[in-house]
Amino acid sequence: MQKNVGSTDKVIRWIIGLILLSLLFFLEGGVRYIGLIGLIPILTAIFGFCPLYTLFKLNTNKQE
Repeated sequence: MQKNVGSTDKVIRWIIGLILLSLLFFLEGGVRYIGLIGLIPILTAIFGFCPLYTLFKLNTNKQE
């Protein structure tokens, strides 16, 4: 698994992921679990790999 997520992209993914996760605390009822979608950008930022980037042949990692 080759890293394809750059540092700026990681920061943006962390911010979006945390905003989505915060929906768990601000919304009520069953709709609040939509916030769990925030785990996806956080996990891609942690691992530095995005499966959709490989599908579209994108790479924001400048270390290559």
